[in-house]
Amino acid sequence: MLNKMTGRLDFHSDALLLRAERQRVLASNIANADTPGYVARDFNFAKTLQAAQGENGSVRQALQAASTTHSQHMPLPTEKFGTDGKGRLGYSLTSQPSLDNNTVDLDRERANFVDNAVRYEATLRFLNSSAKTMLTAITGQ
Repeated sequence: MLNKMTGRLDFHSDALLLRAERQRVLASNIANADTPGYVARDFNFAKTLQAAQGENGSVRQALQAASTTHSQHMPLPTEKFGTDGKGRLGYSLTSQPSLDNNTVDLDRERANFVDNAVRYEATLRFLNSSAKTMLTAITGQ
């Protein structure tokens, strides 16, 4: 019974985790806009959420199962997210070549950052509203 009540919340909490991870990736791109040779990273949110839901049932499990290439490497959550078949972060395509081989397009990154922040806030508000609705139903007010 509880599964039916929280199933929708689980999906949105997974989406919230992915939104936070994408925000971190986009912030890293913006922070490295002046770093010579830096290649911008990103992942397709919809495909990654769908893959995480279908593959493991939850993004939390995908975060915990992040793979490493060497036994002494620390597992990083970013290794599990992406659009290639192996779940790694993808590289952003450059729209304007630069002399220092940096592929960060600040306008695009800022727009993606703001869009992701708005969607993160909307998901957070939805979760908060759903929790309040369930609390009201439980307490009978």
